[in-house]
Amino acid sequence: MTETLFDIVDHPIEVEPLIKKVERREAGAITTFIGTVREWTKDKKTVYLEYQAYVPMAKKMLATIGDEIQSKWPNTVVAITHRIGRLDISDVAVVIAVSSPHRKAAYEANEYAIERIKQVVPIWKKEHWEDGESWIGDQLEQVPYPTGKPKIEE
Repeated sequence: MTETLFDIVDHPIEVEPLIKKVERREAGAITTFIGTVREWTKDKKTVYLEYQAYVPMAKKMLATIGDEIQSKWPNTVVAITHRIGRLDISDVAVVIAVSSPHRKAAYEANEYAIERIKQVVPIWKKEHWEDGESWIGDQLEQVPYPTGKPKIEE
């Protein structure tokens, strides 16, 4: 069975197995980004978040981000897992692990990955506050695709 580097899950994300996916002998650096649910956003107290995704396309777009990273930072390996469903304060929403021979590329590629996820991956969050709620995320309409719009396989 092939190891999945890009995944959408509906259960808590374990960080260490994701790091193991990018470990390799030629890597001198592994960076991880762990995105968690924060309590306050723009002076509003968050009670919990709800994430939804168009899973087949989201996985494909995560892989596309991996390809973009490979072309910008050769000899990097990236693994990304994003969680969907209800997440409470401090729960892990996304983990990105990047390995590279040198630390600068690992840091830059990791930052690039989270920014691209927000831009192009069809994942939406509903913020639930003490006094209301709102869906956030119009990724597919905001940013042009550097390699053309992805084709959705049925």
